[in-house]
Amino acid sequence: MKTILLIGLGRFGRHIAMKLNELNHQVMVVDKDEARVDAVLPFVTNAQIGDSTSEEFLTAIGVRNFDLCIVAIGDNFQSSLETACLLKELGAKKVIARAERDVQAKFLLRNGADEVVYPEKQMAIWTAIRYSSDHIYDYIALGDDHAIFEIEVPSSWVGKTIGQLDVRRRYNVNIMAVKQNGKFAMTVIKPDTFLPEHSICGRTRFAWRIFGSCGILLLRGFQAGRLSGSEPGRRRCSI
Repeated sequence: MKTILLIGLGRFGRHIAMKLNELNHQVMVVDKDEARVDAVLPFVTNAQIGDSTSEEFLTAIGVRNFDLCIVAIGDNFQSSLETACLLKELGAKKVIARAERDVQAKFLLRNGADEVVYPEKQMAIWTAIRYSSDHIYDYIALGDDHAIFEIEVPSSWVGKTIGQLDVRRRYNVNIMAVKQNGKFAMTVIKPDTFLPEHSICGRTRFAWRIFGSCGILLLRGFQAGRLSGSEPGRRRCSI
């Protein structure tokens, strides 16, 4: 469990507050709008109505005491930038800030933010990759060269073992886990593991949003959304 300071309670901030509550973290929220603060009271440990660009206000909150500070302000970039800068100056351990454009991300990283989240851009990329194929069920990027995909098992793989498929050498793919009857078994992937019918390959670090009765997790490299290995001599994995 972490103690988290969340500043900015628009739609993005509100969803963060609700999820952090589900994850059992202690959350203090801050916003200038009393109605927004009231809306999240059932989901947070503490709440303050105030101006996060005020050094006096942030000092009184004690930002040093939080494991994480999230700046989720989306309607006023100047306020977001000033808040991130003040948090770092006041000794915040880690500052995560929201950006809506690339130039905003650059300014935030230069002025207090340790990391930047880019909700619109990140979801746009996810949507394009997820829905441009009939067989991708989920996707998480791991940098520029690798990603985790959740995919339907190709029919040609059904009934064969991991060893027979030799997917790492042939397709530049690592199978991470198998899901069957709604449960993942991360430790049972062996050369003699069979891929049953109606399976799903998932390239996701976590066991969530896996469809069907069975599934597999794959980790592989990708370029520009392609699902083929990039190394010479490697065949494309047609899915």
